[in-house]
Amino acid sequence: MSNGVNIGKIVQIIGVVVDAEFPKELPAIYDALEIKFGEKKLILETAQHLGSNRVRAVAMDSTDGLKRGMEVIDTGKPIAVPVGDKTLGRMFNVLGEPIDEMEVPKGISRQPIHKNPPTLKDQSTKT
Repeated sequence: MSNGVNIGKIVQIIGVVVDAEFPKELPAIYDALEIKFGEKKLILETAQHLGSNRVRAVAMDSTDGLKRGMEVIDTGKPIAVPVGDKTLGRMFNVLGEPIDEMEVPKGISRQPIHKNPPTLKDQSTKT
């Protein structure tokens, strides 16, 4: 880790599956990983700990242009999307970015895409 940032390196790419090695600390399962190359930023989601300080992650976009040895940054948090009344009727991709050609709503909260369901007592059968 340098400056509190957990940085690893790509060791293998097979389609949208990327294996990365983190020498000090492994990212948690479901944590977002970020790869910056050129003007592009690719987000991956940690899916599996492989052993030998390696993780397997799934890319949320095309892996074209990636190569072994590129830096992978552990964001330390999961992928989160906007939630709430201001998102009703809107379209977002899996990263929470609007895909309906409208701006990101102001003053919204974000929730992880992997979250426990509400308890049964918090659910309602009313329409």
